Amino acid sequence: MPEVDVEALGAAAGPMQAWVLPALLGLGLASATGLRTFLPLLMLALAARFEVFDIQLIEQMDWLVSWPAIAALGVATTAEFLGDKIPAIDHGLNALGYITRPVAGAVAAGSVFWAVDPAMAAVAGLIVGAPAALAFNAAQTGVRVGSTTTTGGLGNPIVSLIEDVAAFATVIVAFLAPILIPLVLLVLAVVVFRLARRIRERRTARPA
Repeated sequence: MPEVDVEALGAAAGPMQAWVLPALLGLGLASATGLRTFLPLLMLALAARFEVFDIQLIEQMDWLVSWPAIAALGVATTAEFLGDKIPAIDHGLNALGYITRPVAGAVAAGSVFWAVDPAMAAVAGLIVGAPAALAFNAAQTGVRVGSTTTTGGLGNPIVSLIEDVAAFATVIVAFLAPILIPLVLLVLAVVVFRLARRIRERRTARPA
């Protein structure tokens, strides 16, 4: 049998553990914050607090796993969940999300680069997290505006519930199998595109 070069395997695993897997995990978390600002952060805090899914945070983010922070995130998550089911308020939350969600995405993504320098982790969080959160928030805007136009806002709570499930499922996949996150985001992008196109077609056909 050929001998296994343990040192070579360790060297190859180093970048994977330090950069690739955290980047994929952070991408999943940030994308979910583009749909829900606080839910992914709450799930991240609970996972790190109870040491499940092998989630580790950088030392500077230890405050996130404190009970006061978890309680505050729980209240904020509940308020966002309920408010997003109310037409008009949901648009306000989405507009506010253009500021809050990229910040939440950067925080969530940067906090999981536990094996690198904190400054590098912050930069990685900005690069990975902010654009992903902004992109999904923008996609949400298009779908929500189309839903409001075609249903008078009555369909918005259903759309909101679908987004809740999508955000929750994306975080779970990111925890369990971050390597699958690119595929999950591709599927989400296709679903959002088709949903937006269907809403746009209904909007165009309505006058006729």
